[in-house]
Amino acid sequence: MTFTQAIKMVVKMASYNMKIIFGGKFIWFFIVAFLFFCYFMFQSAYEGLLPSEEMVYNHLSFPALLLVFYPAVFGIQNDADNRILEVLFGIPNYMYKVWLVRLILIYIEIYIMLVIYACVARYLLYPVNPFEMAMQLMLPVLFIGNLAFLYSTITRNGNATAVLIIITGIVFNILSQSLFRQSMWNVFLNPFELPENLHPAIWSNIVTNNRLFLGIGCIIWVMLGLFNLQKREKFV
Repeated sequence: MTFTQAIKMVVKMASYNMKIIFGGKFIWFFIVAFLFFCYFMFQSAYEGLLPSEEMVYNHLSFPALLLVFYPAVFGIQNDADNRILEVLFGIPNYMYKVWLVRLILIYIEIYIMLVIYACVARYLLYPVNPFEMAMQLMLPVLFIGNLAFLYSTITRNGNATAVLIIITGIVFNILSQSLFRQSMWNVFLNPFELPENLHPAIWSNIVTNNRLFLGIGCIIWVMLGLFNLQKREKFV
């Protein structure tokens, strides 16, 4: 097999898996997320708010989570609906060869889309670094996405998983507004939002610890989810 043929095969495999993951609705999620982003931008411009990196991050947070919601929540159910779980469980090391690859594909695609959105914000709102902005947004996306994946391996139902992840998101949001607003435990911490009464060095330390906390959480959620996929009798 030549290098060109290998590349074509990888592209076809990625395209096939993304069609299954998004259920053929990828373009609609892309459009809806972009429309939300545009709405937030025009609303802030209408209200005369001062553009900043903090504002761009806030505007991109909801579209970023929206992009990961469907594939992470309904991924297992889509496999069951398409009757391919039996085939997938017949592959040695199923959890590593299929779903781990799918998660990687999902997050790569979301990162690319966030870079595009950040580029739009760079020209229309504020001169941010698109790659840094997308990278910062990916940590809460990975945390919530992997948690939703874990829930889906437990419930094996998209609607039940959606309810659980929405409730969890509401709890995280309440905690971030009350107890954890300027804490490393805040899942929705804005790294560009420097508090007025806090020294920049202290804030930098909080942000670093927060990103470390999110990274460890991402690894724990995905490992638990992949471990659950070993329980074949619960899925087939």
